[in-house]
Amino acid sequence: MYAWEAIEQSLTFIEEHLTEEIYTEELANIAGLSPFYFQRLFKRLVNKPVQEYVKLRRLAKVIENLGNSEQRILDAALDYGFTSHANFTRAFKETYGITPEEYRRDLPMLNTFDKPEVSMNYVLVDEGVPLVVGNIVLEIQRKTLAEPEVYLGFETKVRISEQIPAGESTGVDVPGQLWKRYHMEKTLIAEDVDANVEMGMSHTEDTAQGLFTYFAGGLVRNIPHKQQGDFVKRELPAGEYIVCRIEAESFEDLVTVALNQGGKYLFGTWLPHHSLTTEPFSAEKYYRDLKDMACMEIWVKPIPLEKKE
Repeated sequence: MYAWEAIEQSLTFIEEHLTEEIYTEELANIAGLSPFYFQRLFKRLVNKPVQEYVKLRRLAKVIENLGNSEQRILDAALDYGFTSHANFTRAFKETYGITPEEYRRDLPMLNTFDKPEVSMNYVLVDEGVPLVVGNIVLEIQRKTLAEPEVYLGFETKVRISEQIPAGESTGVDVPGQLWKRYHMEKTLIAEDVDANVEMGMSHTEDTAQGLFTYFAGGLVRNIPHKQQGDFVKRELPAGEYIVCRIEAESFEDLVTVALNQGGKYLFGTWLPHHSLTTEPFSAEKYYRDLKDMACMEIWVKPIPLEKKE
């Protein structure tokens, strides 16, 4: 058994026992490692200490319950091992910057910590060959866009360190909030955009301040004669792209877990192993009209590593 397989076993055990006491020594025993080596390896592969990871997964499950049911906050917290309302509130606010009551009232999009698929760091697929991991399917290929595509939507500045997966930090999901705004106001431009094709674009322009610009919008069918409110036009430029196609069981899974895991695989594993980096730009293209699957693509412009200045 490879070391990463041992950690994946412990991750599966954690996921199945989040409502129970979970001891590091028990996890180490399941992995067949000493507690000392297990904790070192776990932090290296998961990027979090064992018990912090357990806490973050429990918080993610509580958030899921609070958003999808009328369950009392305290009951949801107790179900996932938090010993009191005060203990849970402190952990929640330290992690997300708001209280559980504020979350339930406003239901903002949050960056929660997903169960990682560690095996994706050790599997390399050829172009055009699907990779099936967990409940998602990935496929990477090259595409040429002959003409630029125009999109109409909103944009905002985002701090890199505060957004999963780039910064691995939890908190309010700023791009997610921008998408909520777009979907609330897109009726104002319904005649001008294709409701079935949407795109999120990230431009990293201010690395000194650790910021990127994020755009969320729909594909333009008719160029409007005048600007509509705060909507802005942005282009997916013509050119050569590496495209990572991602399929998941539901659209909710697609834009959370699958997007995070697909992005990590593309940028952290596939591109470096092919001696490629990218321009400081990426795009997430969503297809809303597919009935039998949830599907999106990550588009990046590749640059050979040796040519990067």
